[in-house]
Amino acid sequence: RKEYVDLYVNYIFNKSVQKPFEDFMQGFLRGCPARYWKMFFPEELQDFLQGYTTFDWHLLEKNVEYRQYEKLDQTIRNFWTVFHKLPEEKKKMFLAFLSGSDRIAGYGPECFRFCIADPQVENPDEVCPYAGTCYFILFLPR
Repeated sequence: RKEYVDLYVNYIFNKSVQKPFEDFMQGFLRGCPARYWKMFFPEELQDFLQGYTTFDWHLLEKNVEYRQYEKLDQTIRNFWTVFHKLPEEKKKMFLAFLSGSDRIAGYGPECFRFCIADPQVENPDEVCPYAGTCYFILFLPR
């Protein structure tokens, strides 16, 4: 029985997916040749491909660009006061709302930039904040 179970498990987890995995690997290596990613340590490659999961939220605040706002405007000060009081999980949810992911991919958190813009609507009390995820813009009514 043990031999049967071992053979069955090997078939399910290895043999049955061998061809699709080889096809995937061939395509992956065509688009991302091994010579480019062999210079990374496994942890660095994981961060680069999957994104960073730990953040310096004050650095994030420092890297923000403002449009139709100044850093010391009351709306912006209120936003950051509330943001920094949020639990970690809610901050990551904000990041997902802003960018479409709760991780920061690429070169790392120190290079991540986003923008807070005033949508300049007639009655800001009737408009909820919304995000332009492709451009990393948070539209924050006054």
